[in-house]
Amino acid sequence: MHNTLTPTIQEEFEKAFGTQFVTSLSVREHHARDESAYDKTLPDAVIFARSVDDVVKAVKLCHTHSIPVVAFGAGTSIEGHILPIHGGITLDLSEMNKVLSVDDQDFTVTVEPGVLRHQLNDEIRHTGLYFPIDPGANASIGGMVSTRASGTTAVKYGTMRENVLSLKVVTASGELIRTSSRAAKSSAGYDLTRLFIGSEGTLGIVVEVTLKVYPVPEEIIAAVCAFPSLEDAVNCTVMIRQSGTNIGRVEFLDANAIKAVNQYSHLGLKELPTLFFEFHGSSTGIQEQISLIKELAQECGGADFEWANKTEERSRLWTARHNAYFASLQLRPNSRSITTDVCVPISALARCVRETAEDLKAIQFPWTMLGHVGDGNFHVLMMIDPNNDEERAQAEALNHRLVQRAIAMDGTCTGEHGIGIHKMEFLKEELGLPVVDMMRRVKHALDPKNILNPGKIFSWE
Repeated sequence: MHNTLTPTIQEEFEKAFGTQFVTSLSVREHHARDESAYDKTLPDAVIFARSVDDVVKAVKLCHTHSIPVVAFGAGTSIEGHILPIHGGITLDLSEMNKVLSVDDQDFTVTVEPGVLRHQLNDEIRHTGLYFPIDPGANASIGGMVSTRASGTTAVKYGTMRENVLSLKVVTASGELIRTSSRAAKSSAGYDLTRLFIGSEGTLGIVVEVTLKVYPVPEEIIAAVCAFPSLEDAVNCTVMIRQSGTNIGRVEFLDANAIKAVNQYSHLGLKELPTLFFEFHGSSTGIQEQISLIKELAQECGGADFEWANKTEERSRLWTARHNAYFASLQLRPNSRSITTDVCVPISALARCVRETAEDLKAIQFPWTMLGHVGDGNFHVLMMIDPNNDEERAQAEALNHRLVQRAIAMDGTCTGEHGIGIHKMEFLKEELGLPVVDMMRRVKHALDPKNILNPGKIFSWE
């Protein structure tokens, strides 16, 4: 049972945190929404943590008084993860934003949770290393851990699951733990690191992350190639994966998404289903990749490749791709996006995309389709009027059909965005009640008062 922030309890927080404890409406509203289509949900107060000690102190107070606490990073999640639906405290970690160490001989970095993805790569560029996981948004590392994020480079480098070596976590009772060492591998007991990765702040609050980093490739070349149809583009991706080519990125945008990107980022791409490629490696290795992929694209009806060799050209191209979400929203100003996130085995991808495109023909509001098709993950963005219940219901119904289609193909309801509020029922459909009950028992064991981001992933009961 949660308690409210009574004047007496509030006084304790004010005494402990001073000006870091804020109850002003404007600050609470800033922490009341993510990028989802959900309405604002206000916390009772916001604490701006500046150190591990601040997090420990805040969580201990919340635990003592049974006050909900929700960790907040950059606010870029899209499934309602950070909404304080039971009130309580939002713990803003954005000021915990230091790169603590760079171990270039071991290819690791250790950072605070509020470090942003772009910031991390800017700060370690001088070492010749970089962190490749790229969800598109300039998300915080702590948030990326919590949602088990991936993105455009997952086809080559994997997801956060494969790239986090160790965590420091504050538990529900306010205890600080370290989940593992910096060793490249370990068989020492349960894999607690991966238990916390993807737990969406429901089992503990991440306060330090040790990540794998990689040498910057000798050469990087980007390209785009348009195709006559959705299926042609997806089939090309499947053939690329089956060929064993170690491509850096392969992304898909349908014709609607290309139209949106052209308008938003002032590009002149052909408004056809299009693949975005990026090749990493030595000059010789890249040329071999390009030669093979050109052949495969031609077999699938691909038009001439458009190349981006210079850094600024590549940056412009990928910035446009990353801004596809905001570009899609501009197809209908003042809209909110209902966003899907299925992932299926690569062999089922063409069929899943084709059937989804057929389903989308029935809706009357704008939509786009895009995704990280190199690993079978794609998204549909449906731009609804947030005040139109009929549109919302239609979008959610289409999303549900898509999830059922993916699950029937042995896929998942979420490849990278997580469960949050939006996909709680889908988790039951995908994994079954016995597995969800097992997850619930883990939650009960680690957070018996249910104060850590309550109401997310599954219900308490």
